[in-house]
Amino acid sequence: MLPSELMKTVRRIEIRTRHLVDDSFAGEYEAVFKGRGMEFSEVREYQPGDEVRSIDWNVTARMGRPFVKRYVEERELTVMLAFDASASGMFGTRDRFKRELAAELGAVLAFSAITNNDKVGLLAFTDRAELHIPPRKGRRHVLRLIRDLLAFEPSGRGTDVVLALDHLNRTLKRRAVIFLISDFLVPYEDPHVLRAYERALLVSNRRHDLVAVWITDPLELAWPGVGIVALEDAERGTRSWVDTSSREWREAFADRATALRTAGAGAVARAQVDSIRIQVGEDYTEPLLTFFKNRARRWRR
Repeated sequence: MLPSELMKTVRRIEIRTRHLVDDSFAGEYEAVFKGRGMEFSEVREYQPGDEVRSIDWNVTARMGRPFVKRYVEERELTVMLAFDASASGMFGTRDRFKRELAAELGAVLAFSAITNNDKVGLLAFTDRAELHIPPRKGRRHVLRLIRDLLAFEPSGRGTDVVLALDHLNRTLKRRAVIFLISDFLVPYEDPHVLRAYERALLVSNRRHDLVAVWITDPLELAWPGVGIVALEDAERGTRSWVDTSSREWREAFADRATALRTAGAGAVARAQVDSIRIQVGEDYTEPLLTFFKNRARRWRR
């Protein structure tokens, strides 16, 4: 993509996503993602109704009358976009590639974060950690993230979710909200891979607030009968000719795709990681709003 085309695309994404954030997502985001906890604000004299456990006994002893500590919620968060830049993202049978949709979703989440004065960072990964941009605040920083997401050309082709999460666990010094944006095309049929994947999700979700954002394309789940076609595994680089008019082949393809996604979803559920599922060609506004509302409902319980 030429620099002028890239900047036009960045600007288009900014206009669209800022509009969505201002109209729909900013308030929902703030209601769902709380601060890191409570931080000390001040000491003041005790008033009837104050919690006895908040009494500052040192100050009380010095002053000869009771004083209490006051705390306020520490609102500022760190948000990390863990962005799957593997070769399978350059696939799409509707209006765009999965990677382009993922970049726009990242922009929505990033603008929601900075609207609430949170920091946003980026890790783009394949089968290696490719690009790490530390969390910062501000519109210019988010525009840089969007530009890098669109222009970045990774060295690797595969997907290693475990590596990406391990990298974030090592580099993030404080608790963060991690949006793991991926198509999650992982060979779950290998039990060793599935166990490592589930363990990485579980560990990361304990240390941070992990959210899995699934990007899918309808053709990855079921193929129409269109005759003989060449199918290429984008991440392995292998190609094979198949007869899609064969009902047996189409059923086997759909069964394997369903089994893999069921295994992956099961690992996410067992690790108690929240997830958002978004399909290329469909409006992502409703799935995001549903996620925010369901989470807010849980917070209120």
